[in-house]
Amino acid sequence: MRGHIKLIMSELPFIKMHGLGNDFVIVDAREGEILLDADRIRTISNRRLGVGCDQVLELRKPLKSSAEVFMRIWNADGGQAEACGNGARCVAAMVMSESGDSETIIETVAGLLKAEAAGTGKVKVYMGKARTNWNEIPLSREMDTLSLDLAAGVLKNPVAVNVGNPHAVFFVNNIETVDIEELGPGLEADPLFPNRANIGIAEIQGQNSIRLRVWERGVGLTNACGSGACASVVAAVRRTLITGRSATVVLDGGALEVDWLDDGQVCMTGPVSTSFMGLLA
Repeated sequence: MRGHIKLIMSELPFIKMHGLGNDFVIVDAREGEILLDADRIRTISNRRLGVGCDQVLELRKPLKSSAEVFMRIWNADGGQAEACGNGARCVAAMVMSESGDSETIIETVAGLLKAEAAGTGKVKVYMGKARTNWNEIPLSREMDTLSLDLAAGVLKNPVAVNVGNPHAVFFVNNIETVDIEELGPGLEADPLFPNRANIGIAEIQGQNSIRLRVWERGVGLTNACGSGACASVVAAVRRTLITGRSATVVLDGGALEVDWLDDGQVCMTGPVSTSFMGLLA
């Protein structure tokens, strides 16, 4: 983005990108200070009053010398998230385009994320190790994370996984019969989750295929959720619902390939696209 748009007075350049319809407004503060707060984030994210997006991604100079960029993640409601898989893939594509390299490292509050080019229009990101202890999710009290004491409507006993963000994954026989927009808000804010949680509804559709819909904290129903896709595979492996440690996760916006590696790391591969560039007043 640097060098492509000249800053005019108080206007702020941005790039709109998406991964399978999970869309982001990316603003670059690597070379100058910008003012972002919850109110401005809500305006930018609003699909009628602003650009419209699931998250605003704020790029800054990294604190760690091994990283090329620091990515701060703002949810549409003005809150912040620890990690964003599809957002990391979009930022990685942008940074690699600038540098001409085929790999990069992105710093987030959740840690360092390695990313690499994975074929035409695709990026792979390593999301770090999946965490499954109750205090790592975190939960408000000790509980078996393989079967949480949590239910709403037809949903019950999800698997809890932290892949940068806290996730609760409910497995169902028919995903189309679940009204996630009705059940998601209450589950996201359940007292069991002190930092709230992303709510996934998953259906096993084959030995290595998962259909997934995600109610994302601070966003709502999203076309795709990268960390949610990773969490669904970890949850399915822990429940022995799929063979091996890899699966294709089919979200509303398309498919992601997820691998839970033997060293505990989770990596995700999928397409990224640039929608347009512009200026924010």
